[in-house]
Amino acid sequence: MELNLKAGSPGRGMSAWKVVLLLVGVQCLHVVALKSQLFTRGDALDYSSRKAVDYKTFYLNQKIDHFGFFENGTFKQRYLVADQHWHQAGGPILFYTGNEGDITWFCNNTGFMWQAAEELGAMLVFAEHRYYGDSMPFGPDSYSDSKHLNYLSSEQALADFAVLIRELKGSWPGARSSAVIAVGGSYGGMLAAWLRMKYPSVVVGALAASAPIWQFPGMVPCGDFHRIVSQDFAASGPNCDVNIRRSWGAIDKIASTAEGLAWLSGTFSLCAPLKSRPDSVAFKEWLQETWVNLAMVDYPYEASFLQPLPAWPVQAVCRHLGFDSSVSDYQLLQGVSEAARVYYNYTGTSACLNTSSTATGSLGFLGWYYQACTEMVMPLCTDGVQDMFEPQAWDFQAFSDECQALFGVRPRASWAETQYGGKDLSAHSNIIFSNGGLDPWSGGGVTRNISDSVVAIVIPQGAHHLDLRYDNERDPPAVRGARALEVDYFKAWVRQARRAP
Repeated sequence: MELNLKAGSPGRGMSAWKVVLLLVGVQCLHVVALKSQLFTRGDALDYSSRKAVDYKTFYLNQKIDHFGFFENGTFKQRYLVADQHWHQAGGPILFYTGNEGDITWFCNNTGFMWQAAEELGAMLVFAEHRYYGDSMPFGPDSYSDSKHLNYLSSEQALADFAVLIRELKGSWPGARSSAVIAVGGSYGGMLAAWLRMKYPSVVVGALAASAPIWQFPGMVPCGDFHRIVSQDFAASGPNCDVNIRRSWGAIDKIASTAEGLAWLSGTFSLCAPLKSRPDSVAFKEWLQETWVNLAMVDYPYEASFLQPLPAWPVQAVCRHLGFDSSVSDYQLLQGVSEAARVYYNYTGTSACLNTSSTATGSLGFLGWYYQACTEMVMPLCTDGVQDMFEPQAWDFQAFSDECQALFGVRPRASWAETQYGGKDLSAHSNIIFSNGGLDPWSGGGVTRNISDSVVAIVIPQGAHHLDLRYDNERDPPAVRGARALEVDYFKAWVRQARRAP
């Protein structure tokens, strides 16, 4: 079966549900019902404090299928190693569980690990997730059809990581007795936690930053994600969330005529003018993704993760949306257009705004679509009351139908809960779940201690995995404290491992 991914107008199911990309495949691809927002999972880098990183690139032959015996093929999994701070045999290893994207991007954008390595005398290993970057099980045919995509799953990826760690410890001089700690953010954070849960003999602990391991059916309310986004905007300026909520109706009114569509296209400086009602629906979805992405990367200093942005970008956006209720629809949307430019044209170098893209191209959006259509079923919904978006219910059947149309597969809604234990984490140990209070994914994260060794760190002014970024002089005290505490846990786990018989 060939994949039926064709760009075009949203299909009938589009208004019924949403698929959000953990990390990112943040291309705004309007195909039937599959739309990407952000489920990021990578680390945002503050280029003003960027430090040069030095690593070596290696490849390991991995089995395409770890759990069956019919498919005997192998592929080359890419991984990166930095050992300049690893000066003693048996020193710890910090192992990054790769997300849905090119591993070099994560390696260059996870400053916390580079700083922790110096303090701990640790080796760094960044492992690429199968089907992303250079780690393609079937080479150029890996995405050709659902048969070749069949081995793209979190379970297979975790097995890759476990095999890689054992290979490293067996072959790297001095590493046999090294304590390995898994680190990851967003989807990578989920994988870090699950690696500790599924393979506790391989990693002694895990830091799961901004990891929504409970964002699955029946575990948390589907509206929490967009409610947190809206709270960020409500707290960042007077009437900000109120005016975004008003903007949807204003767009509908103005877009009801050809003249209105032309006005919207010109006011927002769109690269592709709006020409029809379906175009205006896609335009609203693009704006919704924009507000979501801004909440995720609401960092306290200039940063260039998804887009080059100012410090506290949501506050910068809200400065354009402080209207009272007396303004006209045209005045309101003029303000919205200025707000959107904060995200898309902060540098002033964009001649027009491209509604087909909302973020970096370093992430593998098609692979994440497939994962969302199989085991990563993450319900999201809006009600227009507790959030600032148009009401949109979670419709699993519509979601399933789109997955069938696109990939020839239907999602297993409860598989993640079955595979990883859902909300019952009491049998596990040595896992840190860190979450930012500004991060919408915290709604599906672990924000309370489960036990003495499965602990939650909440950073009230933190956006998406702020703690994985490099130190910055504008960091809130809470994130500085979080990083210090995380390193203290690492040291305790290493000591614990060395005492083990």
